Amino acid sequence: MAAEICRRLRFSNDETAQILALVDNHMRFGQVERMNQSTLKKFLRLPDFEEHLELHRIDCLSSHGQLDAYEYSREQMRSMPAEAIRPEPLITGRDLIEAGYEPGPRFKEVLGAVEDAQLEGRLTSREAAMEFVRREFPV
Repeated sequence: MAAEICRRLRFSNDETAQILALVDNHMRFGQVERMNQSTLKKFLRLPDFEEHLELHRIDCLSSHGQLDAYEYSREQMRSMPAEAIRPEPLITGRDLIEAGYEPGPRFKEVLGAVEDAQLEGRLTSREAAMEFVRREFPV
C-alpha cells in the first residue's frame, strides 16, 4: 500500500525505498532490547536510522507514551563506535575461493555467519574466521 501511495505521489526511488524501510521496520523496536548483538547492530546501521528512531519516538508518544525502546536504541547508538556497528569484514569471497570453496549462493550464508559472529564478538581475526568457516561449512 505504501509503495502504491509513493508511486501516485511521484516520490523518487530513493524516497520510496526509505519510506518502505520505515514502514517495514517500525515494529522491530518492540524487540530491540531482546535482540542479540548482531541483529541489533544490523538494525542500528539501517540507512538513515535516525529517521527510524524519530518515527518510533513519535509513534510511541502518540499512542502509549512509553519511550523505553527509543531510549535504549539511542543509548546503544551513542555508546557503540561506528566500527563496532559496521566493522571491516574479516574475510571476503576471495578468501573463500582461495580456501577451495566454490563460488555461489552459499557464499552469502557463509559470509553472513562470519559477520554475525564478528558482530557478536566471537570472531576477531581473519584466522579465527577462516577456522570458523572450515569447521561450520566444510568444503
